[in-house]
Amino acid sequence: MARAKVTRYLAVGAAGALVLGLAACSGSGGGGGVSADGTATVVWSTWGTADELTRYEEFNKDFMKRHPDIKVKLQPVASYGDYHSKLLAQLTSNTAPDVFYVGDDKIGQFVDSKRLMPLNDLMDSKDSKTKKDDFFPGLFGAAEKDGETYAAPNDSNPDVFWYDKQALATAGITEDPATLAENGEWTTDKFLEMNAKLHDAGLTGTMYWNYWATHWSWLSSQGVDAPYSDSGEFTANKDSAAVDAMQQFGDLFQDGTFVVADSLPDGAGADSVFVTHKAGFFVQGRYTIGTVKATGEEASYDIAPWPTPDGTAAPTGVATSFLAINGKTKVKDAAFTFWTEFLSAEGQTFRLQGGGNAVPSIKGADDVVLEDGYPAHAQTFLDMRDIGFEDYPAEAAVPGLPVDIADELLKLYEGKEDAKAALDNVASLVKDRSEK
Repeated sequence: MARAKVTRYLAVGAAGALVLGLAACSGSGGGGGVSADGTATVVWSTWGTADELTRYEEFNKDFMKRHPDIKVKLQPVASYGDYHSKLLAQLTSNTAPDVFYVGDDKIGQFVDSKRLMPLNDLMDSKDSKTKKDDFFPGLFGAAEKDGETYAAPNDSNPDVFWYDKQALATAGITEDPATLAENGEWTTDKFLEMNAKLHDAGLTGTMYWNYWATHWSWLSSQGVDAPYSDSGEFTANKDSAAVDAMQQFGDLFQDGTFVVADSLPDGAGADSVFVTHKAGFFVQGRYTIGTVKATGEEASYDIAPWPTPDGTAAPTGVATSFLAINGKTKVKDAAFTFWTEFLSAEGQTFRLQGGGNAVPSIKGADDVVLEDGYPAHAQTFLDMRDIGFEDYPAEAAVPGLPVDIADELLKLYEGKEDAKAALDNVASLVKDRSEK
């Protein structure tokens, strides 16, 4: 999840927040066990904001009421940047929690560690409340390997185009992006026309975070083939359509129409720009609701999908985080009971209702997105999730590779390289890092 590499990853998926607000830290670590009276203790770990931790503790209490034979303990870790290295060390020393979150930029590394419990049979069992087919298939990404599943998405966040009606009006734009999308008229040409008017009016056109969902969603939305072959080779640098699309994308950053949100200074960040009506579009997930509602002008904001050449919706990036089970847990049955109920439609509804900051990853919980009718086109979140995709396994499975690719493409966005050179360098990065 990341804002400026690490911090953007805090902003999406189950973490859902823009900045970590944890005061708590985990203890020495270690999983649970079974007491003399037969009570099983399940220890689980995550990162999150103070509000999220409160919701998790509420879930724990509700779970323990329904399962008096299981005690649940939450071990929060304050820093996303420290979370995964700490967890890997715990797994190596057999002191890890029984159940834990894993970020979508790290899940491949954890799968390859062979420390996670295989889940296919458990999900198919009679005690499962989370059958594999209950989840939206595009959300598993690198959590699957060789036909086995090692984690499942807690929830999700498709990157939508939040737009500010006041900023559009200032630029003389009278058409509504969501209405255009409903009518199949939300085209790339229409979107770029709006951005040009915003730029001419002295406003920012669109702000994007520099991470995998931005570059690969642009390619997908423009009808370009996936940047990786089925065998995991990076091929976008050999695809003239991909090179042209990325050059167009880079040119718009270079002339100031588009802005890399990560690069904005503290005190004048992307949130501030957006809520002060200085940008037309901001590409983010459902967690943006809290930001715009805090302005008291939430009616000024709505959402639209990624524009496409012909106005027909295309698959785009959906950020997730995952829930996994320690392969060496001493309380396998209790750990799975917690895992499956946390991820179930009922569990996701419990965690996300009443202003939740993410979109369910499982069928049967969509009402939480539509419950208060905000934003007006909230259905867009669900539509985009249904056809969206997680980061490509060939990229997500290599530790640090998504961030390194973003660093390379930043050179394109800053005008230091053209698209062909940047994509050639990405291809070399993928090849070299994948062979190590």
